[in-house]
Amino acid sequence: RTTWLRSDFGAGGLDVAVAMGGGAFYITCPKVLQVKLKGKLSPWVTAKDVVLKMLELKSTKGNVGWIIEYAGPGVKTLTVPERATITNMGAEMGVTTSVFPSDKETLKFLKSQGRASQWKELLPDKGAEYDDEITIDLAELVPLAAAPHSPGIIKKVKDLKKLKVNQVMIGSCTNSSYTDLMQVAQIFKGKKIHPDVSVGIAPGSRQVLQTVAKNGALDIFLAAGARILDSACGFCIGNSMSPGTDAVGIRTSNRNFEGRSGTKSAQVYLTSPAVAAASAIKGIFTDPRTLKMKPIKTALPKAYVIDDGMVIKPFAKAKRKKVKIEKGPNIKGLPEFKPMPEIVKGVIAIKVKDEITTDHIMPAGKYLKLRSNVPEYAKHVFEPVDAEFPAKAMANKKKGVGNMIVAGLSYGQGSSREHAALCPMYLGVNVVLAKSIERIHKANLINFGILPIEFTKASDYDAFAPGDKIEVPNIKKCLKNDEPLIVKNLTKKKQIEVSFGLSERQKNILLAGGLLSYTKHISK
Repeated sequence: RTTWLRSDFGAGGLDVAVAMGGGAFYITCPKVLQVKLKGKLSPWVTAKDVVLKMLELKSTKGNVGWIIEYAGPGVKTLTVPERATITNMGAEMGVTTSVFPSDKETLKFLKSQGRASQWKELLPDKGAEYDDEITIDLAELVPLAAAPHSPGIIKKVKDLKKLKVNQVMIGSCTNSSYTDLMQVAQIFKGKKIHPDVSVGIAPGSRQVLQTVAKNGALDIFLAAGARILDSACGFCIGNSMSPGTDAVGIRTSNRNFEGRSGTKSAQVYLTSPAVAAASAIKGIFTDPRTLKMKPIKTALPKAYVIDDGMVIKPFAKAKRKKVKIEKGPNIKGLPEFKPMPEIVKGVIAIKVKDEITTDHIMPAGKYLKLRSNVPEYAKHVFEPVDAEFPAKAMANKKKGVGNMIVAGLSYGQGSSREHAALCPMYLGVNVVLAKSIERIHKANLINFGILPIEFTKASDYDAFAPGDKIEVPNIKKCLKNDEPLIVKNLTKKKQIEVSFGLSERQKNILLAGGLLSYTKHISK
């Protein structure tokens, strides 16, 4: 197995904050899947199609505790932006992280960014062993799309060719690089976007925007009829450009959960920029291989526009003491973190099915302005699933009754949105009992003092219902001695054994009531 694993930036925000503050970053050693890439992508087939193929093969669940390591002769045919697209959507599979080797292609990219001195070759150990291996022939891939409402529902673009498109959004963290946008510019050049389609383009960074502005691509976008959007999450999280009611949208972003676009009834598909641009011109789903133009291959610039003028350097210690932090009325402090009791009691406040995402738990879009105001944001927990949940949970909390969540497989899919744990914690949620919990969300639950436990037998899920009174005794004893936890359903007069799979550090964080309490304790 390779020995050069590095920290994953998708874990709980508080852990990342600790790392940024100079502390260690902790991660459970995962299993490693080697994906051998061979061959070369055919014209009009892109890196997005590679990762969509991976989602077709591995799905969006059952991959917790794995790292994907890409290898093989096909790796050298992929640029760094293409590799970034592939690794970005590893999160949709639920893996800990995805990695490519640091090779000559990496050095080439760093040179163009003026950072060649920071390059270091990073390769697997000779004779490295893996927990699993699969092979993908890049030459056999075709343009693909993720259909509503999951990145794991994969279809061939050619099979969607008669579907009318209302909106196309290009950009987000997944496909907004210079090469992505240049491919779109070459498809748009000299053409107009179909009159029935609205198009928005979000460059991935200020650097990308400056580069396409200088080489004329920005003028092509505007002449074609596209809107230029901020370099931000924006449309991807439903904060802008929400599609019309029942509209069909194509997006180059990484997830298409129901309602995430800001319109619950919208049918959102995920594709490559090439498919998105071709469809925007034609007004229907279009396989770019059918375009009457030569295939596009955009070379990386020898030198990117480099402007660090907006980077604010840290203040010197003396000046730092004089800085006053101003907080508006919508910024509230964090809730109180209480140590884990010996016995956790409560009622099942909600029971949900498989593949509940962080968007189901904590909707974004119009509510993003409340992220610094937990009491207000918490009023919308589980709104897409049960709009009455926040009121019921708060009523229980005021009566001193804990709230518990029972869930199916792959609970907490999606981004590292810590509010999906923080706001339930504010509402008095003390336990999440599920068939399986996604890694990032599990880390966040631990960080905020919520006990994440899983059914030992999946069939036990059926023995729990909303309103059942639940008790989890001997928590401290079981965690400290690594003994099985017992969950008692007092209403049904039934008890089951559950698993927790926690490291020693995670146990201590839970017992302290959360990461902040734990960090304060160990810093004394």
